[in-house]
Amino acid sequence: MATVSLNRRLAELDVRRICVVKPSALGDIVQSLPLLPVLRERFPEATISWVVNHEFSGLLEEHPQLHELFHFHRRGTAGQHLQLLQELRQRQFDVVFDLQGLMRSGVMTAATGAPLRIGLETSREGASLACHLTIPGTSKSTAAFRRYWRIAEELGLGDREPQTIVQTSEADRGWAAASLSSLAGPVLAIHPGARWMTKRWPIEKFAVVAHKAMRQFGFSVVILGSKNEMPVADELQTLLHGFVSRKTVLNLTGQTTLKQLAALMSAVDVVLTNDSGPMHLAAGLGTSVLGVFTCTSPTISGPPGEQHELVATQVSCAASYKKTCPHSGSTHQCCMDELSTERVCAALVRLIERRQLHSRAA
Repeated sequence: MATVSLNRRLAELDVRRICVVKPSALGDIVQSLPLLPVLRERFPEATISWVVNHEFSGLLEEHPQLHELFHFHRRGTAGQHLQLLQELRQRQFDVVFDLQGLMRSGVMTAATGAPLRIGLETSREGASLACHLTIPGTSKSTAAFRRYWRIAEELGLGDREPQTIVQTSEADRGWAAASLSSLAGPVLAIHPGARWMTKRWPIEKFAVVAHKAMRQFGFSVVILGSKNEMPVADELQTLLHGFVSRKTVLNLTGQTTLKQLAALMSAVDVVLTNDSGPMHLAAGLGTSVLGVFTCTSPTISGPPGEQHELVATQVSCAASYKKTCPHSGSTHQCCMDELSTERVCAALVRLIERRQLHSRAA
């Protein structure tokens, strides 16, 4: 069994240098973060490094359990890639965890030359060839957050409470508080974007749910997202301005760093979102999530915890994980039509009643 093999191999090593290879994506990085306190507890004298896409490095900066970040540039030059591999080799890591499981992460893992390299069952593109051990119970059928936590279990620390630490500064938290200060009542953050078109619930449906939250429960709304998501955020803002006072809607899309986004997610009351990185960031930081799932599964890709409401489409091709819709004609993106605002609004009411957020609006 991998547990016996892992513990036996670890017993043979004086573990002083550990590297986590997890360049992307935002949601996967967030779900991997609880491993850092576990690694620190299991190897208190070791230095811990992380290979991360430079776009997401801000999320990991100043993390109390991390000593060093290696920046991966996905569209970098050959020279940048070679330099990264050389630096990984020079650090002489004792243990490496490849949590990405793709060819590029496999190359990075192999380049370290570490005597113990560990991967997951979801590895593909030959990435597993760079690893000595594969953690069992980490297949695609396992919830994503559980796959990463399986490492904690294999290290004998699976009974610990998972901790998602994002080290925000006083300036970040102050900025978030000042930004939200003009909004009255509880605050609903909306992230209407997603990288895949098949994950993007229609903007007008987000507007309907937001309108209910504002009219019935006294919420104000802050719209969040990256610069690439500004067009959909602007469309949502325009729709909401047709329903409610402009003073109750704040659009900060494209205006936040990752640390500022984290500070905002911690300060709001509820986050309404597609399946996305910001969804996992909010959930990891303890904020209630109302998640909308079209082409992905809330069971596999959703955040853990009973404080969330995750609503999924019920069409035959639900949870297909296809980036483009496999249907054409009248059934093209039928999941978007099937997943009604009524069902999402009902989930919103359940979440609000459970959290008793409506009392704050009185």
